[in-house]
Amino acid sequence: MGGFFGVVSTKPCIADLFYGVDYHSHLGTKRGGIVTYQEDTKLFRRSIHNIENSYFRTKFADDLGKFQGNSGIGVISDTDAQPIVVNSHLGRFAISTVGKINNVKELEQECLDCNQQFTELSAGATNPTELVALMITRKHDFVEGIQYVYNKVKGSCSMLILTEDGIIAARDFYGRTPIVIGKRDDGLVVASENHSFANLDYQTEYFVGPGEIVKITADGIQQLLAPNSKMQVCSFLWIYYGYPSVDYENINVENARYGLGYAMGKTDDTEVDFVAPIPDSGIGMAIGYSNGKQIPYQRAIVKYTPTWSRSFMPVSQEMREHVAKMKLLPNGDLLKGKRIVFCDDSIVRGTQLRDNVKMMYEYGAKEVHIRISCPPLLYGCEFLNFSASKTQMELITRRVIKELEGDDSKNLERYMDSSSKEYANMVEVIRKHLGVDTLKFNTIDTITKAIGLPKERICTHCFDGSSFGHR
Repeated sequence: MGGFFGVVSTKPCIADLFYGVDYHSHLGTKRGGIVTYQEDTKLFRRSIHNIENSYFRTKFADDLGKFQGNSGIGVISDTDAQPIVVNSHLGRFAISTVGKINNVKELEQECLDCNQQFTELSAGATNPTELVALMITRKHDFVEGIQYVYNKVKGSCSMLILTEDGIIAARDFYGRTPIVIGKRDDGLVVASENHSFANLDYQTEYFVGPGEIVKITADGIQQLLAPNSKMQVCSFLWIYYGYPSVDYENINVENARYGLGYAMGKTDDTEVDFVAPIPDSGIGMAIGYSNGKQIPYQRAIVKYTPTWSRSFMPVSQEMREHVAKMKLLPNGDLLKGKRIVFCDDSIVRGTQLRDNVKMMYEYGAKEVHIRISCPPLLYGCEFLNFSASKTQMELITRRVIKELEGDDSKNLERYMDSSSKEYANMVEVIRKHLGVDTLKFNTIDTITKAIGLPKERICTHCFDGSSFGHR
């Protein structure tokens, strides 16, 4: 997915920028980047490092002395190397993006046809952030250029643009990825997630709306383009991506996860001894389930954080599964002879959870029951790179549907309906594949109630294929 952070202040910004970007490390694995603008020399200074095998902090700590100035942006990227620094008829600027562009080749050709050139190649391919920068510079000003990006990109794209006099923040047309602004007496910050504000002494000031464009200076916020009336913010921000203390649309992540667990626990008649989370994103749900069902909460599985604290996995599927196993440690004394409900955020392929379940039984669990905070995933994500590396047939649901129907796309509407026999058959086959005693998923209706937004204002594409389409 990725996450960004920017600062505009009346004093040097690098300390706030460094820690603010670092607080987004759970959102990406590939590249970290920082750029600042130094007012007296009028220079942009940039560093980008590979963070696939190390932490953002360790890569950038030695660079901090070279960053001067009162404004800057930084990014944790799960895709390309960024920020990109550009000199154009709009002036000099730096840009970072978050999202997913599905029609890169088409847009790349349009730029080449207009005699533009690409210099920031990522592993030999066009850098999506540079592509966005070139598209913006085809127009007469930043607002017109960003609107051009909105109109041409298939997928989603939010961005921060560091200019010589401030930061322009533009949220994806349908608001699938978030942007929030924080304020302190000496300046403002802008970020993907506002948990990054707390220890830097900023207070949440404003949630940028879908398609809205604002300019941020040390003096305040200027709206350059009003937000759209339609929004489809990603529901997985609350289910999986978001850090527990984050607010999206003024709605707290941990409260939503608690609500998802409470609703399921309240209606679940399965007899068990206690509930446990599969850490970390299952924790909030398990606490809610415990209170909804009125049973104890215990940590029968814990994550080993000293060396396995990052929440995302390597690109290789084989290494992802190995790392997932290494991270989680069973507590045999709690598992032995017990009937346990385990809460988790989602099931994608099912291989990781199946291995976890096998481990639980090997350590003596009498019964293992799995509860998933979202509905079954039936579609790959087109907007945020969630499960982006998987083909549709890698989703366990599609493999099961093909097994049952002979065609992985047959009767999909029936498999979305939690009251249908097709849905029940699919869940039963998945249960057998995982080797658990029972398996239950939450519904889209439960998600919308736990988040507290109307169905039409959250993106549920991966569950039911619905969206406003590409803009």
